[in-house]
Amino acid sequence: MSDLQRSFQKSKLARFPLEPPMPLNSHLGALEEVDDEEERDYRAGEENDMDSRMDTPSSPCSSASSTSTIRPLFARPEPRKKASLEPLPWNQYFSSSLYLLHEPTSAVFHAYLTSPINNGPLFVMHHGAGSSGLSFALLASEIRKALPAAGVLSIDSRGHGETKTPNDGDLSLPILSQDFVTAVELVKEKCGWGKMPDLVLVGHSLGGAVVADVAMGGKLGGNVLGYVVLDVVEGSAIDALQSMQTYLSTRPSGFTSLAQGIEWHTRSRTIRNPTSARISVPALLLLTDTAQPESSEDSSPPRPWRWRTDLAKTQPFWQGWFVGLSKKFLEARGGKLLILAGTDRLDRELIIGQMQGKYQLVVLPEVGHFLHEDAPGKTAGTLVEFYKRNDRSGLVLPPKVSDMYK
Repeated sequence: MSDLQRSFQKSKLARFPLEPPMPLNSHLGALEEVDDEEERDYRAGEENDMDSRMDTPSSPCSSASSTSTIRPLFARPEPRKKASLEPLPWNQYFSSSLYLLHEPTSAVFHAYLTSPINNGPLFVMHHGAGSSGLSFALLASEIRKALPAAGVLSIDSRGHGETKTPNDGDLSLPILSQDFVTAVELVKEKCGWGKMPDLVLVGHSLGGAVVADVAMGGKLGGNVLGYVVLDVVEGSAIDALQSMQTYLSTRPSGFTSLAQGIEWHTRSRTIRNPTSARISVPALLLLTDTAQPESSEDSSPPRPWRWRTDLAKTQPFWQGWFVGLSKKFLEARGGKLLILAGTDRLDRELIIGQMQGKYQLVVLPEVGHFLHEDAPGKTAGTLVEFYKRNDRSGLVLPPKVSDMYK
């Protein structure tokens, strides 16, 4: 190339703006810039971590301990620890376990109690069919966290838990309602309360039908501030009864151990909270003398842990539990709260009542039928707010006109 050509090219290139030279591996430049800050933070954390280990006498700086800082790119994740299936004791959640003798009928009602303090309210719980008072154990603990003055009374219905009556097979609604009232009055007498504390009645499934019936009949007087029904609606409950026998035929007739019973409840998503299952499930099972398989062709190990309550035998009472439930719920005196696991459970009567503002409706997402066990914290918060909204202790009434002229 001649000198004339070189000078011409230089003058032409001089017109373009100068650019910095491209770095090696320029195609990785963008990624390096994005990760630059994270890399610096990571290395700083590693250096601090190493310094702390070198300064700690219990962790000497050696070749063995220094290998803990090496993080392979494709390390195999550590195996997840298997959740414990050991039963949990009731006394972690209630202060006392009461056996209440009703002398006229010779019935012994069993209940779990944490007494209220400083004029706090008493939440009185009734479980569903086949369950027990320990179904509310975690909920009771959460209520006390949110409202330390509150008390919780959770009753074992007849034919359930440790309650024993002369006729455990009679689970008709009037009998269950009378048992509920009797148990509350016996607790008041046993604890020596001068007057009944303010009551909030809470019932799950069948228990919801019981508390609505008790509230409708006014059987506990003016002490009832309100009542709460958990995941039961007349229309959907009656519809579900048609498939109840099918459900009962598909569940196991027994278990080899309590741990297996707890595991079945969590695996089947009957109870979605493993901690609650460890508390409530043991009370649902009874150790029997059954040591032989159910049939000669059955080669499975014996299952001595059987259901304490035979739900199939309660079929004659199913319709009576739920017919008229919506009407009682809407017409009884006191505050009303309905907590559901889904809005699809509402029937026509309750939809109209909700539109008219006759009761409060709360829907909890991502829970099953045992919503108070699956989400005890959310349920407890809702119950405490419901109580505060209906609490009359802070209500100051104006003086009577006649007293003003005295």
